[in-house]
Amino acid sequence: MLDVLHVFCGPDERDGYELGVVRDGAAVRAAGDRQALAARLGYGETVFVDDPERGIVDIYSPSCPLPFAVHPLIGTAWLLDLDELVTPVGEVYARHDGEFTWITARAEWIPPRTLRQYASPEAVEALPTPADAGAGLYAWAWEDEAASRVRARAFCRRGDTIVEDEATGGAALVLTHQLDRSLNIIQGRGHQILTAPGRDGEIEIGGRVRLTQPAPPPRTPVRARIPVDWAGTGRLASRTTPW
Repeated sequence: MLDVLHVFCGPDERDGYELGVVRDGAAVRAAGDRQALAARLGYGETVFVDDPERGIVDIYSPSCPLPFAVHPLIGTAWLLDLDELVTPVGEVYARHDGEFTWITARAEWIPPRTLRQYASPEAVEALPTPADAGAGLYAWAWEDEAASRVRARAFCRRGDTIVEDEATGGAALVLTHQLDRSLNIIQGRGHQILTAPGRDGEIEIGGRVRLTQPAPPPRTPVRARIPVDWAGTGRLASRTTPW
C-alpha cells in the first residue's frame, strides 16, 4: 500500500517534492528489499512505516538508507496525523498549524552541505547543473533580506538519479542555523519551506503537504478455477481480486 505525497507545496498548493509512504512497513521487512523498492520507485525518499501508532519509520533514498530526512517526516506526520515520529537519530516532534505541518529538528542531524550565497535570485536561477556538487551544493540568495525571503536551489551527488533536489529541508535547517533567523525559502520550481529557530539549537521547519495518490484499498486473494486447457488438463490458479 503506497501513498504518494507532495511536500513543501507552494502557496497555490502546486509543486511540492514527491514522497512515497509505505504504510504497512511489515510488508517489506528486509533492508535490501526496502532499498530495492526505493530505487525502483525513484522518489527523493520513500518511508516505510513500521509502527503507525508510535510513529516508528524507516527512510530510504534511491541509493541508501537515511537516519533522518525532513520532507519524509513532514509528509508522514501529515498523512498519519502524528505528533511524534521515531527515527534512528531520536524522537522528532511534529505539529499541525492550519495549512502547514512542522517538525522540530537539529542542524547536526544533517550530513555536510556546501552552502554558497549568490548575489541575486536571478544568479541562482541561471546556475547550470554543476559537474561536481561535492557534499551537496545549496545555492541561495536573498530575494528580500528584510522580509527573510530566500531563493534557493540544491544539487546533490548521492550516486543515484536525483541530481537537483527540488526541496531540501536539511539544507534549509543548516542555513537557518547559520543565519539564526526565520526564513521563507522558495526552492526549485516553486516549493516553499518555512523555518524558525527555537531554544537550545532546535529549529522548526514546516510546509504544506498534499496527497496525490492514495494507497489502493486492500486486495483480497481468492481461488478461481480457470478453463480446461487445450490438452484437456484442468488447472487451478490463484488470482487477486479487489472488492
